[in-house]
Amino acid sequence: MNKVLFSSKTDEWSTPQDLYDELNKEFNFTLDPCATNENHKCEKYYTLVDNGLLKDWSRETVFMNPPYGREITQWIAKAYHTSLEGATIVCLLPARTNTNWFHAFIINKAKEIRFLKGKIKFGNSKTGAPFPSMIVVFKY
Repeated sequence: MNKVLFSSKTDEWSTPQDLYDELNKEFNFTLDPCATNENHKCEKYYTLVDNGLLKDWSRETVFMNPPYGREITQWIAKAYHTSLEGATIVCLLPARTNTNWFHAFIINKAKEIRFLKGKIKFGNSKTGAPFPSMIVVFKY
């Protein structure tokens, strides 16, 4: 078992390819702003070095699986505000309904929330994540 996956040693969770493929069929993504050179899902992507928070996403259809650490609020705020400029942003997020970011940006501002059944397997993990997940769609 990958012990890093179930610890706070990382806040990056690699998106399961089958989940991405299913969503991509529906949305046709053009940008992955929270990627690495190894795990990017779109031809156009930003890494930590590029800092996707500082880039313009307004003309894109974005798939966003942000770092799940303290800066997650910044990523979700960017997704919401960029959707107001015309972008469609689909987020894979931990289903943390008790958080400030959930109440500030998700519950009343997302176009759609899809709670995923079970716990998804990130990266090469053989077991599910230690938290439930959700898909959040911002589109206006």
